[in-house]
Amino acid sequence: LAGVVASYLKKEGFTPTLAHTGPESVAAAEELDPDVVILDLGLPGMDGVEVCRRIRSFSDCYVLMLTARADEVDKINGFAAGADDYLTKPFSPRELVARVNAVLRRPRESSLAEAPTAPREFGPLRVLADGREVWVGNAQISLTRTEFDILDVLSAHPHLAMSRRQIIEAVWGPGWVGDDHIVDVHVANLRKKLDDPPTQPRYVLTVRGVGYRMGTG
Repeated sequence: LAGVVASYLKKEGFTPTLAHTGPESVAAAEELDPDVVILDLGLPGMDGVEVCRRIRSFSDCYVLMLTARADEVDKINGFAAGADDYLTKPFSPRELVARVNAVLRRPRESSLAEAPTAPREFGPLRVLADGREVWVGNAQISLTRTEFDILDVLSAHPHLAMSRRQIIEAVWGPGWVGDDHIVDVHVANLRKKLDDPPTQPRYVLTVRGVGYRMGTG
């Protein structure tokens, strides 16, 4: 499977490197500083979730997870570890390449040429878009890039109820293909980190039949 994926990526102009165990994957990511890691959950030596956690400790590369399991808990664990996207086997290699191209179109950081953005405040929650920092009171909250990007989009348009598709196009890009409910899994992790219970949320509100919007805190 790794060889098939690599061959498709080569045809698209990428330079893939293969690693076949968890420890090899972490070592290769640390040495090569890749743009994207395509990570199987079922790796020998160390599972994909732990590999993702370790890669996230030194790299902000994009991580796409592959798994034979479609359980929601696996998606939640994968995204909580820092994965950006998720594909369940069997999948089309062309779809995988499309996902890789989609994540690479996502901006990795805001342009320094842009005017500074004022902090956005929602009660005790503060979003500092320029520094990609999030604070609740005096505590800084550690978010994955995707979690921050979702919060950034919602907080930039605080009075707008955004559909899942609007959030996907803003965060993953219009070329992304897949299940729109990927947004729900990331929002669940985001709420957990913000101590924002889904039954009585203060920051990320559910708009029934539409999607999500920011609350006042």
